[in-house]
Amino acid sequence: MGEPDPLVSGQLAAGRSWCLRRLGMDREWLQLEAASEVTIGRGFGVTYQLISKVCPLMISRNHCVLKQNPEGQWTIMDNKSLNGVWLNRERLAPLQVYCIQKGDHIQLGVPLENKENAEYEYEVIEEDWERLSPCLAPKNEQTGEKNKDLRTKRKLSLDGLESPAADGPSDLKCRVTALSCKALEPVKLHGKGEAASQPLGCSCPKLTSLEAHACSALPKVIELYPKKQKASNPSASQSSLELFKVTMSRILKLKTQMQEKQIAVLNVKRQTRKGSSKKVVRMEKELQALQSQLYAEQAQQQARVEQLEKTFQEEQHHLQGLEKEQDEDLKQQLVQALQEHRALMEELNRSKKDFEKILQAKDKELEQTKEEKEKVQAQKEEVLSHMNDVLENELQCIICSEYFIEAVTLNCAHSFCSFCISEWMKRKVECPICRKDIESKTHSLVLDNCINKMVDNLSSEVKERRNSLLRERKALLQVPAISSRDRNLVIHTQL
Repeated sequence: MGEPDPLVSGQLAAGRSWCLRRLGMDREWLQLEAASEVTIGRGFGVTYQLISKVCPLMISRNHCVLKQNPEGQWTIMDNKSLNGVWLNRERLAPLQVYCIQKGDHIQLGVPLENKENAEYEYEVIEEDWERLSPCLAPKNEQTGEKNKDLRTKRKLSLDGLESPAADGPSDLKCRVTALSCKALEPVKLHGKGEAASQPLGCSCPKLTSLEAHACSALPKVIELYPKKQKASNPSASQSSLELFKVTMSRILKLKTQMQEKQIAVLNVKRQTRKGSSKKVVRMEKELQALQSQLYAEQAQQQARVEQLEKTFQEEQHHLQGLEKEQDEDLKQQLVQALQEHRALMEELNRSKKDFEKILQAKDKELEQTKEEKEKVQAQKEEVLSHMNDVLENELQCIICSEYFIEAVTLNCAHSFCSFCISEWMKRKVECPICRKDIESKTHSLVLDNCINKMVDNLSSEVKERRNSLLRERKALLQVPAISSRDRNLVIHTQL
């Protein structure tokens, strides 16, 4: 880990400072300097650069921002990161500011499979500078200034870039230029006269740039392959992706070896006197060889990333063309379906109008039928009324004022009940209507049948009255001893 700036150390020697203490570690703590904005991420231009050794894409390029509000309280904001920022086990909404306090738990990213905790978990503390300074992580700005001379251009042959990854540095076909001599020049340690190599915390900018370039292209490549399987060979795509992952792990391994070698060189320089520097020179050569091997791997990986990006763009253009064709086909199908729907709706509207016309015609027919039925009913009632008038006026006996019972017709053509005219003739032998002499009587079966049929259609009271008169008159005809006077009394009583 890099040593803190002596100027800052002098300013804060007697004070206290806020920082993010990394849980489970006594190093890589992140200082929160007052009146400054602290940015955290894996890209350039951030205050603290975090490169995950387990999952390079866990931390976004500009993951989060910490700064003080006008009241002086520290705040944190998730800068639309991929895997999120967690405050006290709760995920923060992107681009929203949250206040933090001492003792708060801050988590960057999410835990990987089969692990309970995330790789980057911190606790907000306020500590004395003497206790804090040995544990602080180097700032990305300091690293960029110290390693600025390490950025050299390299020319690589295309044949070497397109060849598959080799097992060791001897098999690489990439031609790498020599490193700058300034990168390996020893610098004076603060407070000591011994020579020391470059600090471990200050990683090579070329390494960081290539690594960030590869990490930024990885999500595009991963997103590409599910779509490419429809248009290209899935086995070739999968093998390319596996090769990319293997090379990334090899680069991370070489980086770790280089950092360990830097630590070894630093320790040897501190322990070795100025006169005996053979071991230091040998270790520096080994370190230079590791750096060359790492640069070669990174250059080859960068070429693969560029090739994958080119393939991704080609496949993306191809997919866009397919999407346009599918959209046009879909539009044509929709237009055709819309036309069919409109034709069907027009046909339904015509059928509806025809059906309404049929219903109107049926309604008119029903109204006409109803009117005719009412007319027939009125005619029937009129006929019945006329028949009742005929029965009352023409088919009634004027002697008993009842419908004819066993009607008889006299020689003068007038009709009477047989019983009533027999009783009348005992007093006078003349017609009760026209006063002509009665010379003959004739039974009228036609009138009897007609009256009986008409009475059957009348009410039950009329039928019962007629039947009772028939019984009484039969009973009177069966008693011969009764006098005519008594019979007249019976008749008048009935009347």
